[in-house]
Amino acid sequence: MDIHDQTAATAFLSSAASYGETGDVKIIETHISLVFLIDGRAFKLKRAVKLPYVDFSTYDLRLHYCLREVELNGRATPDLYLGIRRITREADGSLVFDGEGEPLDVVVEMTRFAQHDLFDRMAAEGKLDIPLMEETARMIAAVHATAPVVHAGSGSANMGDVLDINEAGFATSHVFADEDVERLTGAFRRAWQERIALMDRREAGGMIRLCHGDLHLRNLFMSPAGPRMFDCIDFNDQIATVDVLYDLAFLLMDLWHRGFPPFANVVMNRYLDITGDDGGFALLPFFMAVRAAVRAHVTATQIEESGKPDQDLLGSGKGYFDFAAELLGNGQPRLVAIGGLSGSGKSTLADSLAPLIGKAPGARLLESDRLRKAMFQVAPGERLPLDAYRPEVSRRVYDEMADRARIVVAGGGTALVDAVFDRPEDRAMIEAVAVELGIPFTGIWLEADPATLKARVAARPQGQSDATTDVLERQLAKDLGEITWSRLASTSSLEALREAALRLIGSPAVADR
Repeated sequence: MDIHDQTAATAFLSSAASYGETGDVKIIETHISLVFLIDGRAFKLKRAVKLPYVDFSTYDLRLHYCLREVELNGRATPDLYLGIRRITREADGSLVFDGEGEPLDVVVEMTRFAQHDLFDRMAAEGKLDIPLMEETARMIAAVHATAPVVHAGSGSANMGDVLDINEAGFATSHVFADEDVERLTGAFRRAWQERIALMDRREAGGMIRLCHGDLHLRNLFMSPAGPRMFDCIDFNDQIATVDVLYDLAFLLMDLWHRGFPPFANVVMNRYLDITGDDGGFALLPFFMAVRAAVRAHVTATQIEESGKPDQDLLGSGKGYFDFAAELLGNGQPRLVAIGGLSGSGKSTLADSLAPLIGKAPGARLLESDRLRKAMFQVAPGERLPLDAYRPEVSRRVYDEMADRARIVVAGGGTALVDAVFDRPEDRAMIEAVAVELGIPFTGIWLEADPATLKARVAARPQGQSDATTDVLERQLAKDLGEITWSRLASTSSLEALREAALRLIGSPAVADR
């Protein structure tokens, strides 16, 4: 079919009468689709385009990929995708849905949700928060856990194919200077080369799966049942068959680039808490850089196709391009440990610091309370039995924190460890990890007077920590041994504590980030 036929289909879909309704039809445009919103439904038309990574140029191809879209998205959000509708031209020349005439085009029919429930809109309106990000991380981890494992080549070849697609995408436009594109693609190839062994090990371990493929904020929404993903890559299995952390990296990149580092950091940390995939942490900055490059060349294609310079789009494309280059830069691995008795504010400070140290997406935060509850398969907000605090269990917890921290920093990342650390041997063990790997270590000890600690423990709600005033009393009665870590008074404001900690770590002050 030719472009005139799709123009007729677009006109049909733009009229409320086509749906038996009155009023206006709202239209949302992307570079490969048009979405028509009417009443409680949405109808998605795939544009008749042929690009290096997608071919919707014929009716048969669009039919195939509409069916594929319903099938693939139904894995994560079955209530949203209702099926397909064919647009047919009848004998009298009129167009109808699912008539007896010649098929003209095809659309995916979906349940319509409010645009203010899209995560990108919620982000712009200040409606995203830490609990929602934690819930989102759990949802993504659950979807990844059931995604089909694909063994169709090495992990490095898989990402090499993505780099090929990006390079082809940049070649379709003239938005960025050739020398800048050449410099960026060269940096990507060097970064890819350095990570070949790790990517190949991950493929062998089943971490390459048929994922969402396009998991940024605009493809997440808040449903009555919680956060959900939609609009996955249905038109190119090569693009969607990726390392699960590369899938996650699009959301991390989008959050960080939009100015929400704390949200990106908490999504990353909760996801890794659930999956235990600390071995892949070293790949996240590279994966985020690739995702930023995807955004850059897609934006450039939009500008090229429009035939006119759009300053907003130009600025957006350049921002993604520059962010990709920034993410490929070298970072200094480091290990930071925060200790102190219950009620000293360790977790509050650690949560505040994690997005501010290390390369994006920030520090891997390893918390004794979360690790202990994960060992017993207990949710963070539930209380553990007393048996979970036996000395041999605590030994396992501290060993696990040290092991995970070693994996993170050995891969070039920053680990931030949060625990009581009231035993000298535990403090020595975590310090030894940094000495073993030859990387900077910062130990911070938070302290407050006993009355303040008791008041805080008594007042705080049930959360990830099970510490009670009885637990605190036992801690206060212990001989802590010599504490050589830098001491900070936790009665200071969080802002003052954070700035003092950043000075000790050697990171920029908060205002400079």
